Parts: sequence; C-alpha cells; structure tokens
Amino acid sequence: QVQLVESGGGLVQPGGSLRLSCAASGTIFSRLAMAWYRQAPGKQRESVAGITTGGNAYHADSVRGRFTISRDNAKNTVLLQMNSLKPEDTAVYYCNSASKTLPWGQGTQVTVSS
Repeated sequence: QVQLVESGGGLVQPGGSLRLSCAASGTIFSRLAMAWYRQAPGKQRESVAGITTGGNAYHADSVRGRFTISRDNAKNTVLLQMNSLKPEDTAVYYCNSASKTLPWGQGTQVTVSS
C-alpha cells in the first residue's frame, strides 16, 4: 500500500523559513521523479517544484530562488526548503510523483502571515 506523509508545515511570518518533508512508503521511491504541489483556498492545485531520479531539480517561477527541492533515496524522502516566504505561499502542500500517479496524502498546511 503506497502512502505519502507530508510534514513540517506551520505558521510563519513573512520572510521566514520552513522545511517540508515527505516520506514515501510502499513504492520504489528511487525510480520515481517526485514533486511538491500546493493548493491555496479557492485555487487549483499547482506544481511548485520537482526532482528527477538523478537529482535534477526544477522550480516554478513563483518560487525559484526561494524554494529548493531535494531527495534522499536511502530514506525514501523528498524535502522542500522554503525561504523568504510570502503571504501568497500560504497553501496546503502535497508531494506526489511528477506524473501524479500515487495516492495523495493529507498534505501539510503552510500559513505565512504577520
């Protein structure tokens, strides 16, 4: 049974940082390109960043230079380091494969507010 568990969200002031973690179980994690997604209230889920099996990363224009995706295949984990957070980054953050083939987890709430 494939399971994705996201963690690390919280309430942070503008300009602050958070580090999100996604633990994957029940799948051959190292063979999957992975990605982080987010969904803000009233908006569609959007891709934030992705990383290939070989570690090549891409980031959406809205977060490039502030967010960094990484992965640890030995621990079946994908991380998202978020710096210089803005109120518009407020959303529920999810991880999944780059082709969205895995069951969605519950996500982790990120709220950026003063």
